[in-house]
Amino acid sequence: MDLRDLDAGAPVDRVLLVRAAARRRRRDDGSEYLRLELGDRSQALVAIVREDVDAIAAFAERGAAVRFRGVVEEDERFGRQLALESLAPVDRGTVDLAELTEGPAIPVAELERRFQALIARTADRWLRLLLERVFDRETPFWLRFREAPAAKFFHEAYPHGLLDHTLRVTEAVEALAPLFPDVDRDVAVAGALLHDIGKAEAYTTDPLAPDLTDLGRLEGHIVLGYEIVRAAVEALEGFPAETALAVRHIVLSHHGKQEYGSPVVPATREAVLVHHADDLAARMGSFDRLQRGLAPDAQWSAYDRGVGSAAYFGPVRRDADLEALAPLPAPVLPARAA
Repeated sequence: MDLRDLDAGAPVDRVLLVRAAARRRRRDDGSEYLRLELGDRSQALVAIVREDVDAIAAFAERGAAVRFRGVVEEDERFGRQLALESLAPVDRGTVDLAELTEGPAIPVAELERRFQALIARTADRWLRLLLERVFDRETPFWLRFREAPAAKFFHEAYPHGLLDHTLRVTEAVEALAPLFPDVDRDVAVAGALLHDIGKAEAYTTDPLAPDLTDLGRLEGHIVLGYEIVRAAVEALEGFPAETALAVRHIVLSHHGKQEYGSPVVPATREAVLVHHADDLAARMGSFDRLQRGLAPDAQWSAYDRGVGSAAYFGPVRRDADLEALAPLPAPVLPARAA
């Protein structure tokens, strides 16, 4: 039984993953405590350590596996959390990662197949050649790209998350492009496939605790992605300058605003389309994350930065209404004048 399936008051005696760990001090007396987020593949809950803080902090670091003993409780102020009785370190080599880590809802092999199909449907020979070179499945870079997370916390923060997120964004872009006849499908799709490519170097591939690399901290995934695309284009003699500029602009502007990390704002149809598809996919990924962490029968999450509010997961329509739904009558149109 997963952690999210346990009711309040249920005893817990199992190996959990430390998703986050932070030392804090109480405001009333200044005493130090340790705030942990412990979870399995289904949910992460807060546990507060008030005794033996130094000893437990020494092994309960982010990414560590621990043996937790305690109970699930429902706090009036803080909601569902874990009441700690004891905590002990566990050798990560003995842990079944599938029990502790999230992953894509779609098998990785299917994600790869659909990803490569997007490249194969690209008609522009220069863009297809660029994509085939960058995402060559025989290279170490592809292995890193397919293993990397899409984020540290908010969306697709799990192994293969970058592949999962990139596919969602690009399939959305390809589906939307025909609705806007002046959008260049191949440029928009290539930009979508490449928009987050810098994350392959910006994040570690530790399946238990994805984190930023030194490059990710010092330069950021947008700059890293721009450099990857620029170098790949320069290696293709004769690559059209206008096409290269259009794709680089998508990579640089996909966060939409300079205050969100983009050096420039989207200034082309293709860049605007990729930005909004990326933002939509990231927000929907946050809903997926929040839903996995809900308690049984819960309909609201807590406030979440990835969504910008609490998220509601109650019914939007009743089954009875759907079953009773009759076909709408055909509209009666006024007779046209002779």
